[in-house]
Amino acid sequence: MSGAAQASENPPSKLSSAKYEAATVEELGGLQTYIAGPRDSKTAIILLSDAYGYEGPKIRRLAENVAEETGFLVVVPDFFRGDPIDSIRDRAEWLRTHTADKGCEDAMAVIAALKSKGVSTIGVAGFCWGGMTVVKLARYDSIQVAVILHPGPITEDDIREVKVPIALLGAETDHLCPPELLTKLNGILTEKPEVNNFLKIYPGVKHGWTLQYSDDDEFAVKMAKEAHSDMLNWLTKHVK
Repeated sequence: MSGAAQASENPPSKLSSAKYEAATVEELGGLQTYIAGPRDSKTAIILLSDAYGYEGPKIRRLAENVAEETGFLVVVPDFFRGDPIDSIRDRAEWLRTHTADKGCEDAMAVIAALKSKGVSTIGVAGFCWGGMTVVKLARYDSIQVAVILHPGPITEDDIREVKVPIALLGAETDHLCPPELLTKLNGILTEKPEVNNFLKIYPGVKHGWTLQYSDDDEFAVKMAKEAHSDMLNWLTKHVK
């Protein structure tokens, strides 16, 4: 089953932007982008969404929280150009037209746009589809730090090319990128002393838990917040 197919078990509702007056949607690097935090910050965090895209309410809420807690500029680009996955799409076809390689190319344009505005330090974090793209971005020195959260399928070759500090945050139950695979990939990273790495497997959760949780589920909220905190700690450790 594809990553998009598994994520589609619990699709998000659309966000009412009126609840987030501190943030705006602006064009950045050729993409519509949800932007939170001070526009004059020299440090930026790029959040790469899961297959549901940049309009997901929880990724926008997370962007707001990260900006508020750090004072960094936080951006969530629309890498799907208005075409996120939905319940009626052919998942395999959607994935063929929304590849991680294309996401990496678009992210590099966003990074260039941020640097043209005076940003000097950039961290990236990606969820599911975004995690697959972040691994490819981590091959370049255009970013300073990376986090992947319950990624879609990534390969040993992807990991061998990583050049920046990277954290792998995985679910106990995830047939796309199970704990055994993440442990093996982390072992490859550990053999590269020049690359700082971190692995954490979260018990009692499944693929997508950091964004596709129910606000009424106390345990799910707790585990999502724990992952968000670990993500933020890793990012701030390496961008300061």
